[in-house]
Amino acid sequence: MSKILVTGATGGLGSAVVNALLAKTEASNIAVLVRDAAKVETLKEKGVSVLVGDYSDFDSLVAAFQGIDKLYFVSGNDIHNRIPQQENVVKAAVAAGVKHVVYTSFQRKNETATSPIAFVAEGHLKTEEWLKASGLTYTILKHGLYTDLLPMFVGEQVLETGVIYQPAGDGKTAFALRTDMAEAGANVLTSEGHENKIYDITGAKTYSYQDIANIISEITGKQIVYVSPSVEEFTKTLTEVGVPAEYIGLFAGFSGAIKEGEFDEVSSDLADLLGRTPVDAETFLQGVYGK
Repeated sequence: MSKILVTGATGGLGSAVVNALLAKTEASNIAVLVRDAAKVETLKEKGVSVLVGDYSDFDSLVAAFQGIDKLYFVSGNDIHNRIPQQENVVKAAVAAGVKHVVYTSFQRKNETATSPIAFVAEGHLKTEEWLKASGLTYTILKHGLYTDLLPMFVGEQVLETGVIYQPAGDGKTAFALRTDMAEAGANVLTSEGHENKIYDITGAKTYSYQDIANIISEITGKQIVYVSPSVEEFTKTLTEVGVPAEYIGLFAGFSGAIKEGEFDEVSSDLADLLGRTPVDAETFLQGVYGK
């Protein structure tokens, strides 16, 4: 069996991939890359190899990647430093002789600087280019938006306010559950036939925020309305209630992308990799609000 290394193993996606892998292969076939080994003591106890490294430390990556056949490369969450960090990962994979890199990229239509999420896109697009030019065998997983983010996007107080407030217009999104994406990634890592392929990892249905409002209303019996302000009004309103500018920009960027249809495309790739229909937003929201 191949030796598989999962980066970002203390994060939501990386940890879910490791859990999915543990259901498919022996722990001795799995390694994780972390910055703090103390955070994954339970994995070490299960027999998973724990390697310490940092995307900013090229030498630590080369050392960690030795003997690795398949690398599950979780994109970094440090947006400002993502480009040099991820270039380090690709170059270290080449230097260490990694056989196959599976990279978590993002769903999109607009790859230009005019995209509302260009600040997120740049690092992903460059990393895809580096992988394709590296000579490494690669698989690119173009992840859509997590269904898991919906409670954050609709607001923690949505049942109290009765309002979903996002400048996303009538745009729709093919939300997919993070654990489904992780399971699909684990399936890619433990099977063949994915060499130099690109998969669009989306849910099986698309939803607007009006659809989400209707679903939450039906689940809870409370009327939830969707209001789509201009970006300027959205920014002004959230600034006045003390939301940090960084979060406002993030919400506005993703809502703008939704409004422009960046995530309004359904692919069967996730279902094909899972061998089943992905969990839909109705089921997820029932678990969150149907208590």
